[in-house]
Amino acid sequence: MKHPLKAVLPGEIEKLSMETIRRELGGRTFAPENEPVALRVIHTTADFDYAENLFFSPGAVPRAIEAARRGATIVTDTQMARAGVNKAALERFGGRAVCFMGDPDVAEAARREGTTRAVQSMEKAASLPGPLIFAIGNAPTALVRLCELIEEGRVAPELVIGVPVGFVNVVESKEMLLECPVPQIVARGRKGGSNVAAAICNAILYEAGGRPR
Repeated sequence: MKHPLKAVLPGEIEKLSMETIRRELGGRTFAPENEPVALRVIHTTADFDYAENLFFSPGAVPRAIEAARRGATIVTDTQMARAGVNKAALERFGGRAVCFMGDPDVAEAARREGTTRAVQSMEKAASLPGPLIFAIGNAPTALVRLCELIEEGRVAPELVIGVPVGFVNVVESKEMLLECPVPQIVARGRKGGSNVAAAICNAILYEAGGRPR
């Protein structure tokens, strides 16, 4: 049987996808500095709800782009998000992506203090040097502890990406971030995930010049 699909070269797929997204947005627009991030999230998820629920604090994207160019460390709350960050784009600027969730010292601290690995991974990340971008796509407890660390003056991220997904404490953790005085990108409501966190990181890296446009 002859299939109806036409052959599309890999380099053309993203271009055609972005054209489709712009067409199907139906006139909805974004601030120019935020558009590449919003489009990449929609491209990653095929979910146009993100055209409505993504929140960007003023100047967050330009600040994150500059941080990326200065070799920022991206801290994720899952290995999946870390794996999804474009390492070649990040390493072009001398940056790195880390996730401490599986570290033995993090697990031991969580056991000793009666908390969670998500909480302790944020504690560990707060002591990292240099510009930091936090990408939280799974654990609302990580986001809550990060907000507390910011308010305590123990860490000052260049950007916090708050996109945990789910039904328990997810909305509340995002609303807590929205009250926090830090540059941020938030997917309000229940939607999000590690793939969304990685997509936002990659959009920033690409805008920074980490990949040919």
